[in-house]
Amino acid sequence: MKSKLLLIVLSLCTSFAFAQTIDVNGTVVDGSGLALPGVNVKVKSSSQNTTTDFDGSFKLSGVPKGSSVVFSYIGYRTQEVVVSGTKMTVKMADDAKSLEEVVVIGYGSQKKREVTGAVSVVDSKTLDVLKPVRIEQALQGIISGVNVTTQSGAPGAPLDIRIRGIATNGQNAPTAIIDGYVGDLGLLNPNDIETITVLKDAQAAIYGTIGANGIILVTTKMGKKNSKTKVSFNSYAGFQETSRKLPTLNATEYALLLNESYANGGRPLPYPNVSGLGSGTDWQKEVFQKGAPIINNDLTITGGSDKITYSISGSHLDQEGIVGGDKSGFLRNTARLGLSADLSDKFKLKTNVIYTYFTRRTLNENGLGSVLFNALNVPATLKPYDANGQFTLVPSTTGLGTEIINPLAQIANTYNDYNYKKLNGNFGLDYKIFKGFTLSSSIGFNTSNSESKTFAKQISYGGKVFDVQRSSVTQGAVNDNNYSFDLFGNYTAQIAESHNITGTIGTTIFKEWGNGLFATGFDVPNNSWEFADISLTKGVSETLTNSSYVYDQRRLSYFGRLQYDYKKKYLLSGMIRRDSSTKFGPGNKVGYFPSVTGGWVVSEEGFFGQPKAISFLKLRASYGTLGNDQIPNYGYLGLLSGEATYVFDGSLVNGTATGQVPNPDLKWEEAEKFDVGLDLKVLNDKVFIVADYFIDTRKDLLIPNIPVSGINGTGAPGASAPTLNAGSVRNKGFEFAIDYKDKFSDAFSFSVGYNVTFLKNEVLEVNNGTGFIEGGAFGVGQPAPSRMEIGKPLGYFYGYKTDGIFQNQAEVDAHPSQLALGANAAPGDLRFVDVNGDGVIDTKDKTNIGDPIPDATMGFNLQLNYKNLDFAVYTFASVGNDMVRNYERTLSDANRLNYVLDRWTGEGSTNSTPRVTTGATANNVFSEYFVEDASYFRIQNIQLGYSLAPSVAQKAGITKLRLYAGVNNLYTFTKYKGFDPGASSGAPIGGGIDYGFYPIPRTYLMGLNINF
Repeated sequence: MKSKLLLIVLSLCTSFAFAQTIDVNGTVVDGSGLALPGVNVKVKSSSQNTTTDFDGSFKLSGVPKGSSVVFSYIGYRTQEVVVSGTKMTVKMADDAKSLEEVVVIGYGSQKKREVTGAVSVVDSKTLDVLKPVRIEQALQGIISGVNVTTQSGAPGAPLDIRIRGIATNGQNAPTAIIDGYVGDLGLLNPNDIETITVLKDAQAAIYGTIGANGIILVTTKMGKKNSKTKVSFNSYAGFQETSRKLPTLNATEYALLLNESYANGGRPLPYPNVSGLGSGTDWQKEVFQKGAPIINNDLTITGGSDKITYSISGSHLDQEGIVGGDKSGFLRNTARLGLSADLSDKFKLKTNVIYTYFTRRTLNENGLGSVLFNALNVPATLKPYDANGQFTLVPSTTGLGTEIINPLAQIANTYNDYNYKKLNGNFGLDYKIFKGFTLSSSIGFNTSNSESKTFAKQISYGGKVFDVQRSSVTQGAVNDNNYSFDLFGNYTAQIAESHNITGTIGTTIFKEWGNGLFATGFDVPNNSWEFADISLTKGVSETLTNSSYVYDQRRLSYFGRLQYDYKKKYLLSGMIRRDSSTKFGPGNKVGYFPSVTGGWVVSEEGFFGQPKAISFLKLRASYGTLGNDQIPNYGYLGLLSGEATYVFDGSLVNGTATGQVPNPDLKWEEAEKFDVGLDLKVLNDKVFIVADYFIDTRKDLLIPNIPVSGINGTGAPGASAPTLNAGSVRNKGFEFAIDYKDKFSDAFSFSVGYNVTFLKNEVLEVNNGTGFIEGGAFGVGQPAPSRMEIGKPLGYFYGYKTDGIFQNQAEVDAHPSQLALGANAAPGDLRFVDVNGDGVIDTKDKTNIGDPIPDATMGFNLQLNYKNLDFAVYTFASVGNDMVRNYERTLSDANRLNYVLDRWTGEGSTNSTPRVTTGATANNVFSEYFVEDASYFRIQNIQLGYSLAPSVAQKAGITKLRLYAGVNNLYTFTKYKGFDPGASSGAPIGGGIDYGFYPIPRTYLMGLNINF
């Protein structure tokens, strides 16, 4: 009996003990209810842990009831949930600005709270909304201090990134580092990007000679450990149209104005009868294509086990141009493989390989004779086609010159093709030698091949400069390669629980080499693009028809960095890099680039207390020297790269001549960067503020093609002036960014961000003998309109100031003579200012009449989420930037923009637009009249999306299904008359001169995001 009672008691005790541990099944979702894979799930005070799978599910066995389970995931707040039953659903609170977020800083990483430099990050969530064709577009208006300008709106056209202003007359582009190796930002598939980190100050000194213009660090997406295979498909399709058309004169307006112009010049009327002309031809309507298609597809497969993670992706983009259709089309295909493997407890292997292929066709643009130049200047009285269905010839009269042709004929007779293939990536190995010390090695590589072909069809446009007397085809092949080898060690230690040290030391080897070959063949069979190949041409030319080049450059670097903090309150980092480069002569090969950064987390101090209003406050400062070596190769040597044709034994002989004049004293261009800033979080982490004041002083500017004596033969074919260290430029300014994020309920969340950058640019020194350097072009045969000069902004516009219009002859007689500008003034002409007060208007009166550098740039961005709906708007504004209107031909019979309808017609009629006449005037010399305020505000992106409820989507085996519609480049508010106030040729001197920029398209998109 006692044994039975004992058995019963033991059974009850056992049952009670088992009842205290349960199996828990759960799901983790984000704020909108979508499943979150890869979330770390850990039983507190236990070694038991797991991660959520592709549908956000997890399972924990034998969990004591009443214990806490900790959920953590990058970008979300860590949560603890008490186990009370076998089922659990956890909603993670979004915390994209979490101070625990890890930020890549080059050869290592830091928690955001510990970063002491001016560092900004764009994540994949932002890229998903913006849907940029090129990565650079995603930086505009998102990051303070970064300005992105378009060289053209044509598909595949390059963009220019400027970080904290234009600092040199040479190369101003920042260096892109992709997963640790130097790469090309513009070729990446945006859907492959996890984060983009921009280093704007001395924090970039770890990259030495390539860091002066800033560093952009790109991290590509990788799979997560212990996660099932996840398939993500993203697709969008849409159509494009021009974002702007310029208001040109219609046929009747043109004829009436031309009659007035001829009458004022004392010439017979060209259109005695204007009745019946009507509106005539809208040449822009003829040229611009409506509904130009664009389509993009991305497929990504990710996953991982306990030891291996992987990411495989592919993308296809096909875009036609809004001018010329497929004659300005762009097609890009990419494929990527990312793999990470824990070979053992000590060894970790990483690799990331990307293949890119694209083709691009282009039209003549942004210059005299471009397609849009012709569309603006051909009179509306002409028809596109004649009675025989052939393209109408534009008359070669004096009033229309020899460079204006039918733009439709120009498009039809443009033939070119460009193909580009690139393989790039890296292979890395990490070795944990002992606790706290990891040795890392990485080999990065880029290898690309491109082929180009241009066909010049034999054709006559009626005696124009575009006439081709003999058909030809020009073909080119270029091979570019580079590789880098990085070997560095990171050591992390904690001393007495208060002192934290991280040391980095390493070396980098970089080599870049390549070659190019170009040749031209004449007399293409059948005068046809189908037969445009050099192998089929048999024509002989008396001039040189081929050229080639080869280059090889290397860089060897050593670097070190020491980071220290005391109780996470006092932060200090010092770094130095030594670079040696083959771009410089024996005496200047080596450069040293030191920097120091520091921070004070004030909110960690005891006296700060625990206020609810301010949760985090950090003050930081940085100072350092960085370098720039982005100049043509072999500038310190004299090379026989020029072309020489001379008479020998009574015959013309092709030979070689000296190329660029050598400068053996070339040395590094150095940037001294100073920055002070603060990071602030207030209102329970809902508001995040970042502010910086910076001074960037660039010394020993590497300026190519400095004019020297003609005795050296710099005007010969292939020759050029030398590259010199010949100047100094300073940029200083203030950056401010504020983000507010709040979740009002489970159904509604809201975030808004604003950033602004104020910038002042000044040239401090120009050492070329004249004190200034000219650039750009205006009109035909006029002096260069843009300059680099001491005390002025880089690239400012140099011309005549104006003071309205002469209203009568008395005003003309009372004003200093303007005859030196080309003609005597008359009533209705522009009145130029006698700047120097010497009683005559001449070249001595030229002065600063504007500059293309904006005084301020800013972005305002908004995101809303309500239940299954999401809405986003991204905007950008530029204030104070000027542009030169140079897309109008000054020939008497060329068409005009309709602002000339408000021209001067008599005393008191207007004081802004001069009279029209075929007589001689000085109205067309470069002056304030042609410089306009190009400030603008642009709605860059607006998007509305709908996500299918997870409970419905998961029944079909889908973890996410989102449909969206959006518009890119919706509208630009500006007073500027041209196509695009935000465009630039990219040249530091002359970049703000508008020759008729190809406008960026307005794009309407519909898309689908689906995850399995």
